[in-house]
Amino acid sequence: MRTTISLNDQLAKRVRREAEARGISMSAFIARTLDDALKRPETSEPPPFRLVTVRGVHARPGVNLDQPRALDLRDHEAGFKHGNP
Repeated sequence: MRTTISLNDQLAKRVRREAEARGISMSAFIARTLDDALKRPETSEPPPFRLVTVRGVHARPGVNLDQPRALDLRDHEAGFKHGNP
């Protein structure tokens, strides 16, 4: 099937160079690239997040990871107590 696509100049140059490097036409390169992309399974959900800590299994008591600015403020205040602004 023939179809027409529009590519911006930079993308067209990259496609042309890559196709030439592989010794195939731009059309064949685009068809292979699209075929490869469509064969990949589409992930609708990101992988689950797992918090990795240095020691132990959980964050330190009193640390709410949903409020990172509060943690920054706590660290900043601790620095003033030790004379390190």
